[in-house]
Amino acid sequence: MPADVPALEEVIRASVLELQSSDYTAEQRERALELVFGVDTQLIEDGTYFVAEARALDAQVIAACGGWSKRKTLYGSDHCAGREDALLDPDRDAAKIRAFFVHPAWARRGIGSKILEVCEAAALAAGFRRLEMGATLTGVPLYRARGYVEGERLQVPLGPSLSLPIVHMEKLL
Repeated sequence: MPADVPALEEVIRASVLELQSSDYTAEQRERALELVFGVDTQLIEDGTYFVAEARALDAQVIAACGGWSKRKTLYGSDHCAGREDALLDPDRDAAKIRAFFVHPAWARRGIGSKILEVCEAAALAAGFRRLEMGATLTGVPLYRARGYVEGERLQVPLGPSLSLPIVHMEKLL
């Protein structure tokens, strides 16, 4: 929900800074948080963004988030350049798996896999038969284990001499 955006931003920031530290430099992670990573409110508006909540210190917290999209944008938050919000055709196009982040305190517990299952089922119910994503290097092992196939390696520009390597991945449903 829109009210969750501040909590989602905290989860995303913590996830990127800690969990992606072995795959990306500190400069790449900070710039990606400025230019690429963050909440995509279109996913929230479309009802295709999901959270996993957990109990911590007598409060409910967002432990992870992730979604799927029926729109052309492959990756990126509201502030990411090059967004394409046109609708996809399920008979011709692949739905997009988007914006998966797990808070470090909740990592390696199967939460990301569960959200991915929910996204795949929802995309299938919407008529899509293929999925694709722009996966971070950190996410590739998870997606590979869940049946996604690696394709082209892409470079997301972060500045004049800095980029963020990602991997295009696909799966047939």
